[in-house]
Amino acid sequence: MKAQKILLQFVLFVAVLAAIPAFLGRAWLVPKFWVLFFFITAFTFIVIGSILAVQRIKPNLYAQTFLATTIVKMLGCMAFALIFVSKIHIDHTIFLIDFAYLYFLNTAFEVYVLLCNLRNQN
Repeated sequence: MKAQKILLQFVLFVAVLAAIPAFLGRAWLVPKFWVLFFFITAFTFIVIGSILAVQRIKPNLYAQTFLATTIVKMLGCMAFALIFVSKIHIDHTIFLIDFAYLYFLNTAFEVYVLLCNLRNQN
């Protein structure tokens, strides 16, 4: 897959991902939800960017790069969640729902990009 197409799909994905909480309203959002949204989305962008860069430079390291960046993203998001929960007093159930919504859908998009690129290599 071309990098431009993937980045366009990412922008559309982020727009849809942001539209759902915007329509739901504040009842289902933790305070500073958009900070959480930006942080996880930025991590996803870094993962996708690094995967695309490695695919151009050394394609045989593509899957390993995906795994390594996903692990770094997971650890970074967990650390951010720990700091977020300890600094901001929030309803933990709502935070868990918001965090899972953002984290798992962003990870699903990364896996989608991985599968599309691996399918196109054959």
